[in-house]
Amino acid sequence: MTATTTATGATALTGTGLHLGYGDRVVAENLDLDLPAGKVTALVGPNACGKSTALRALARLLKPTAGAVHLDAEDIAGLPARELALKLALLPQSPSAPEGITVRDLVARGRTPHQRWWRQWSSADDAVVDRALEATGTAELAARSLDELSGGQRQRVWIAMALAQDTAVLLLDEPTTYLDLAHQVDVLELVAELNRADGRTVVMVLHELNLACRYADHLVAMRDGRVVAAGPPTEIVTPELVRDVFDLPAAVITCPVAGTPLVIPEGGRRPRGPVGHMTG
Repeated sequence: MTATTTATGATALTGTGLHLGYGDRVVAENLDLDLPAGKVTALVGPNACGKSTALRALARLLKPTAGAVHLDAEDIAGLPARELALKLALLPQSPSAPEGITVRDLVARGRTPHQRWWRQWSSADDAVVDRALEATGTAELAARSLDELSGGQRQRVWIAMALAQDTAVLLLDEPTTYLDLAHQVDVLELVAELNRADGRTVVMVLHELNLACRYADHLVAMRDGRVVAAGPPTEIVTPELVRDVFDLPAAVITCPVAGTPLVIPEGGRRPRGPVGHMTG
């Protein structure tokens, strides 16, 4: 892409003392997030633990009632919308597109922040769109309608649109949702390749802990709106962490393929309170 960064000059994203919620419902208080520059970070945890809420705050879709999000040294609250869109791209959980839009037209929408009244669409924009399509393996789909594609293909196209935005930071909210295992791996391999290619800072919300361990350099394990542990998967993923975060008794072994932690559940979820005796 035209304005990518390298691992040594990558963009850091941090959240400090974040108070997050929706109306009267508090999701997180005093939440600190330190997301390594030039790395792939996965936010993991049980449903409703605050992962997607935290990502929305990092993308400035949700305004904290206290605390701040910084992109390098800049508080994103003070950045003009267009300037932020030139630095940070977000792929939400359930993106929507106009009916009948072609793949290339959708990916081209990623160039919107780069347009000015004195700088209209150019051959340089075409080149960026071409590279985004090639990088995501969707070039052969360019003329097809988005409606015709499989779930895995559509997800690659949405990632291509985010790539065409050409930002140093990429946020992905559950990019593997509704995909079968093969397509999940396909999408996460793509994310890893994009990170290796240009040192782009990637933050994604994932539900599948084993895939997060395999494809993320850094994990943030959350529960009840707080960070339980953060660090490289090999350092923080233990049976104790899985029990504390997911209420799940499990063994943790080393994956024989990737060398990353592999969580093997021992049985059903362990209730938090005392278990009564069965009768009858």
